[in-house]
Amino acid sequence: MSDDLFENAPASSGDYNSSSIEVLEGLEPVRRRPGMYIGGTDDRALHHLAAEVLDNSMDEAVAGHANRIEVRLEEGNHLSISDNGRGIPVDEHPKFPGKSTLEVILSTLHSGGKFSGKAYATSGGLHGVGVSVVNALSSHTRVEVARDKQLFAQEFARGQTLGKIEKLGAAPNRRGTMVSFTPDTEIFGDRQFKPARLFKLARSKAYLFAGVEIRWKCAPSLASEDVPEEATFKFPGGLADHLAEQIGTRDCVTAEAFTGSQDFPDDKGRVEWAVAWPLYSDGSTSWYCNTVPTPDGGTHEQGLRAALTKALRAFGELTGQKKSKDLTADDVMTGGEIMLSVFIRDPQFQSQTKDRLTSPEASRLVENAVRDHFDHFLTANMERGKALLGSVMERMDERLRRKQEREIKRKTATNAKKLRLPGKLTDCSGEGDRETELFIVEGDSAGGSAKQARDRKSQAILPIRGKILNVASATADKIRANLEIADLSLALGCGTRKDCDPEQLRYDRIIIMTDADVDGAHIATLLMTFFFQEMSEVVRGGYLYLAQPPLYKLSAGKETRYARDDAHRDELEETVFKGKKVEVGRFKGLGEMNPGQLRETTMNPETRSLIRITLPEQHEQRFAVKELVDRLMGRNPEHRFNFIQNHASDVDRDMIDA
Repeated sequence: MSDDLFENAPASSGDYNSSSIEVLEGLEPVRRRPGMYIGGTDDRALHHLAAEVLDNSMDEAVAGHANRIEVRLEEGNHLSISDNGRGIPVDEHPKFPGKSTLEVILSTLHSGGKFSGKAYATSGGLHGVGVSVVNALSSHTRVEVARDKQLFAQEFARGQTLGKIEKLGAAPNRRGTMVSFTPDTEIFGDRQFKPARLFKLARSKAYLFAGVEIRWKCAPSLASEDVPEEATFKFPGGLADHLAEQIGTRDCVTAEAFTGSQDFPDDKGRVEWAVAWPLYSDGSTSWYCNTVPTPDGGTHEQGLRAALTKALRAFGELTGQKKSKDLTADDVMTGGEIMLSVFIRDPQFQSQTKDRLTSPEASRLVENAVRDHFDHFLTANMERGKALLGSVMERMDERLRRKQEREIKRKTATNAKKLRLPGKLTDCSGEGDRETELFIVEGDSAGGSAKQARDRKSQAILPIRGKILNVASATADKIRANLEIADLSLALGCGTRKDCDPEQLRYDRIIIMTDADVDGAHIATLLMTFFFQEMSEVVRGGYLYLAQPPLYKLSAGKETRYARDDAHRDELEETVFKGKKVEVGRFKGLGEMNPGQLRETTMNPETRSLIRITLPEQHEQRFAVKELVDRLMGRNPEHRFNFIQNHASDVDRDMIDA
């Protein structure tokens, strides 16, 4: 390279030189951008710290090295979690001379015993960032380790080591690890641990592994009617005990719940489930992987849905119920009290907070394991099986009845001159067994691809032009005069505001499908704001979804995978494509995908992934959502500015650059 390149550089480069480039060391990246590691700095993120430490103790229990865990909440927002497991190693680490392994684990990202699978067959912590992140975001952390009948301790502050590891003396009757920490107010402000939330977390962990006893203690000043000062949780029946408590005195379709567990073949893990169908009340779902809650479900959920649905269809055919072939997974799952827990090696999650399991193999493993047991559950007592099938088919009949009513309304609207549908709408015929869907897409280019990729019988396409009106900051007259909003309201046919009636909705699902970039996220936000303000009952009824188109296409030889984002891409390169030369293509928009790719990744119900947008049932939480929408999308720009200032450090710089 010629020296002239450096000598003739323009003077406008200013102060941008080598000294401008920051290199963050140790745990400094965590404190700079906690949102990358725990999803933010709100209450949920604060309690995620507790979950990270508790997960480590649970991993010891699941691996068979601990049978007791204690969670202690003290005044001053101080939390201690201890177990009687093996204890973190305290000898000098071979790669870090002069440092104990304990210090390396607490002060170094991506360090731990869960990468090779030698120390833990299955674990909730995978990336070696859990306890080090807790340490980085705590004003004070103390770790005590009892190993080989000796007690050791080391202390930290905001990720920095306060001194060498200390040997405190003999501990003949103690073993295991205790992590005690106080979240840093510089990061979390005045947020405090909620005793009821931690109490519930500790109790749920005991249900997830029958071989562990969890002891709860809290300061008397933090106890309440719902949270005792002391409690002990041990549930030999696992999820079955949890389900029995959840059901209580409610009547169910079957007197006996569908519960059980099964090891996966080739030592790939195991699955445990507990399912019941209450008669006169709604149910709930709880999904777990390696004792970690995955509230957004994922591939293990898909496996259970497939197993229950296919088994009920087969049972219907066996008993002469030909209509059972029309059953869908939603018919089977809706209204059920459903709990599923899997233990698998090297699970893949959608994010560091592990809200959704994405391991492809989990779906097949769960389906194969559960299917045989559910077949037996139905056929071992034919009357029980018929009762359950009858209940599920009643739900199916109700769904088909609503669908038929919508088809009639659709045809009426299409034929009536006064109710002409918007010209940009490419409607579906509504024929066949599939539920109908309206895809709201961004621009004519994406609309063209979507029209070619869709199922003409069940999927309708409505392109919108650019960013729609922000209804949170617009007057009622301006909203009524907006063409894009008028077209959308006309296509849906259910009315707005106080006149909104989800029963009049012309489709079973409304799916927002925008590009996987910042502009696409902005358009999706504006659309969600529209639905929240103008059609809140549609959102509350669970009709609104977000599509998840991929951002990257990864290829190596005959292997092709799609990645949702940068984190998913890194994950695939470290697992599926490890050691291979990967060809990476980036989709700038949905319009760049050919129809086959768009169908496979984003529109086909068998292969796509959707996120359902819902509103909380509790009045207080609904008010909080409205307040947040008003603050971020309303007329006062100062509120948005203040929010951005307060949360700027949570944003991943790589995402901005992308």
